[in-house]
Amino acid sequence: MRKANTTENSKKRKPFFKRTGIRILLGVIILLVAVRIALPYVVLKYANKTLSHMHGYYGHVSDIDIALYRGAYKINNIYLHKIDTLTMQESEFFEARQIDLSVHWSALLEGKIVGELELEEPRIKFLKDKVEPKQIKNDTNDFHQLLDDFMPLKVNRFEIFNGVIQYIDSTSNPLVNIQMDNTHIRAENLTTEKSDDILPSTVTAEANIYKGHLNLEMRLNPFSKEPTFDLNTELKDTHLPELNDFFKAYGKFDVNKGTFGLYAEVASKQGKFVGYVKPIIKNLDVLGAEDRKDNILQKMWEAVVGGAGQLLRNQKHDQVATKVPLEGTFKETKTNVLYAVIEVLRNAFIQALQPTIDEQIGIGTVGQSSMDALEKNTGTPPTKEETEKKEEEKKGGFFKKIFKKKDKDEDKTSEEKQPEEKPAEKK
Repeated sequence: MRKANTTENSKKRKPFFKRTGIRILLGVIILLVAVRIALPYVVLKYANKTLSHMHGYYGHVSDIDIALYRGAYKINNIYLHKIDTLTMQESEFFEARQIDLSVHWSALLEGKIVGELELEEPRIKFLKDKVEPKQIKNDTNDFHQLLDDFMPLKVNRFEIFNGVIQYIDSTSNPLVNIQMDNTHIRAENLTTEKSDDILPSTVTAEANIYKGHLNLEMRLNPFSKEPTFDLNTELKDTHLPELNDFFKAYGKFDVNKGTFGLYAEVASKQGKFVGYVKPIIKNLDVLGAEDRKDNILQKMWEAVVGGAGQLLRNQKHDQVATKVPLEGTFKETKTNVLYAVIEVLRNAFIQALQPTIDEQIGIGTVGQSSMDALEKNTGTPPTKEETEKKEEEKKGGFFKKIFKKKDKDEDKTSEEKQPEEKPAEKK
């Protein structure tokens, strides 16, 4: 009897793969696998369609990889060309070997859609050419829309590896084509709204510019209505002869020898900014053997430029330098030309400017005049004698400002800061 019941039950029991629940589960799995296989092609088609219908731009993506487990996708070999709205000709604007976009799962659990953006070997080209001013604003807005389409979430961190930024002036003679390469940029905390720090976000950047090295550090508040930041940057030892096409196009001379450095501090808040730029040229030599074939007018002009460089250089440190104060709003900028001229002459005849950032500008100095901001803050109010001395200097006129005496302590500190010069090579 038991045998008969067992036989009947086995006959009634359906095979494993014919059970309804198993079939549904298998169907869901097959559907997910099919979606996963088709998803990159669907996204790729959508991306290329978006890139081909942008007003003022045209682009293409070779391939897209999707990693669902980390909420990310990689765009491989993307390029974006600018279309001249007058001639309809394409010109290279942006390209990258790979763009990695990912989601922060921890932020997603808190109800925030926040992500990271990494670019491998991007190249961006700025072209100086004929443009239609009325179209610039529209094209810029469309480009912002393009970024929103590709990354419809807030970017908390972005990083650029081995980038190239290029400037080309096709209207100049000779053609100007300058670039900085090996660019590394990292920005963090771009979505940190709640913070006790007035400048919660950071941006750091490094790059090479013709054997020179650029360093930039900036703290900023990306949520402020007006630009709010504190920026320090320095460029050291850029090789000037490699920029001769630039000098020939805009200055009508070339350089035989020399290095260029630039040191700057700028801070901004409430629509105002203050800062300075300090360019320094070392070991400048304009006339060289390559100038023998130049015509007489060219030789005379280069002799004037070279002579001015020799006249205004600091003999001890072999440098021409100045310091240009900046202040104003983003609609109107003011530069103190007289101060810049005075600094050139003081560097030449009195005391060499230091090839460093002076640490005189910060977010707290915005709102002051550039001259007040550049006065070193000792932390204590000036004495009566110091105030009277400063008033005398103001009344002393142009030449007294240049040749004013330095305090002994100040001269000593300056000499300690100045790096030792290498002995000149014997010819």
